[in-house]
Amino acid sequence: MSQEERSVKYATSFKEQFTVRGMIIGAVGAIILTMSSMFVALKLGALPWPIMFVALVSMFALKALGNTNINEINVTHTAMSAGAMVAGGLAFTLPGIWMLDANAEVSSVALVVITLGGVILGLIFTALFRKYFIEVKELPYPMGQAAAETLIVGDEGGKKAGTLFASLGVAALFTVLRDWFGTFGAGVVWFKKMMPFGSLGGMWLSLMLVAVGFIIGPVFIGVWFLGAIIGDFGILIGGQMAGLWDAATAASIKSSLGIGLMVGTGIGIIVKGILPKAKEIFGPMFSKSGVGSGMVSLRWAPIVMVILAFVFTILADMGVVASICTIIGVWLATAMSSQCVGQSGINPMEIFGIIVLIATKAVSSIGQTEAFFVAAIVAVACGLVGDVMNDFKAGYILKSDPKAQWLGEVIGGIIGAFVSVVVLLVILKAYGPSAFGNPDMFPAPQASAVAAMVGGISHIPAFVIGLIAAVILYIVNFPVMTLGLGVYLPFYLSMTAFIGGALRFIVMKAAPKFEEGGNGQIIAAGLLGGEAVVGVIIALVQAIRIMQSL
Repeated sequence: MSQEERSVKYATSFKEQFTVRGMIIGAVGAIILTMSSMFVALKLGALPWPIMFVALVSMFALKALGNTNINEINVTHTAMSAGAMVAGGLAFTLPGIWMLDANAEVSSVALVVITLGGVILGLIFTALFRKYFIEVKELPYPMGQAAAETLIVGDEGGKKAGTLFASLGVAALFTVLRDWFGTFGAGVVWFKKMMPFGSLGGMWLSLMLVAVGFIIGPVFIGVWFLGAIIGDFGILIGGQMAGLWDAATAASIKSSLGIGLMVGTGIGIIVKGILPKAKEIFGPMFSKSGVGSGMVSLRWAPIVMVILAFVFTILADMGVVASICTIIGVWLATAMSSQCVGQSGINPMEIFGIIVLIATKAVSSIGQTEAFFVAAIVAVACGLVGDVMNDFKAGYILKSDPKAQWLGEVIGGIIGAFVSVVVLLVILKAYGPSAFGNPDMFPAPQASAVAAMVGGISHIPAFVIGLIAAVILYIVNFPVMTLGLGVYLPFYLSMTAFIGGALRFIVMKAAPKFEEGGNGQIIAAGLLGGEAVVGVIIALVQAIRIMQSL
């Protein structure tokens, strides 16, 4: 049998997917990735999606051990990647405590409680939401698609594998030149005529984001770019040129409108999508079998939520009302995260944390430190959900057992909770609270944004308009989450993704056979994977360097 003819090897049982060796590999990888992610998120203010890196590492490690299958690889990389975004959830929120008050005292017990609480809530909602977003809504989840394509083609071998790894190599080389050697400067081509208006107009030199745009396709990308046009050309540039407001007000309107659109989408998801299917989605928590969608028993979930509310109240000093609001807020936020990641590949977890934080402050009396706890719980849960839903998408394509994947998520998520807290405390002890927000040490820009929003939404009318519009648009099936993301995000990100979507449109019209053969998807998966893998490797190197300086 030739390499081209070799079929993909699938598991025939649960035991072949969820294995001891797979979980050991996943656990070790989770520790390493969580440590590196915490350092890099604090230092650079960004986290590369780990899924492509862990998929390839899992594949090579298990193939080296022999007698593996594509589903064991998939379950292993689910465990390995879970902790990375948990660390991101903490890094993007909690340093704001010390930015506002360098003398703030936060107990290690409280840190463990809120991190582990966020992980547990994330575990519950991934189990509840998986079927709705992946099987019913069939969202693209570009990262998950790319990971599945990589594993399939890598296992099959042949010409498609050659195409995949060639494009992966090109993207990897490009990323090394851009991020390690600085060949392309800052990696962004700026549109200087837009910048005087406060717009981050330009194009990011990222093959990964171009690939994301290609995988998502022209419809979602078109709506995403429409949001960018509204935000930058409409509000920032148009509003100022018309003399309607100054630069500061324009920026406030833009961000508040974007947040309002995303919050409204979350409400729309719940009202239109989740509540009508409440029995199907939440029934497993109350049925005798407690089993939903072929996954796991969830009869324990309501009890765990009550316990978490009690624990947040007592050990994190959040208060009863704030604790209950946080848990309800996680429900809304994880639904938004699932939708956002599914449509765009982007997970603004700190924004979801800010949204719930502001809502909680509006209905409860909560201290400054405890307000950050709310944001952290939400961000951790959203980070975990966003990452694992990509894994579930890959698993759905690969026909993996979702129960095996979920158990892998449990292992990786819990490891990530403890490791991320330890790393945060080590940094705090080694450098002191003044290190956070210091541009020469740990700038933590997302946490700075959370700190700035502790006081509330900066432009309430724009927020309300966005919220109402989003609910209406979602009900009529308009992809408004993607629109809100375009309004909120820097223009250069939207522009780059738009190029990928435009390329997909051109290929669909000019070369339909190329499109039907899936060649474009394979190339896109390789481009996405190359940058993602190198990004994680560079992050690991950066983390080692930072740790060596401690």
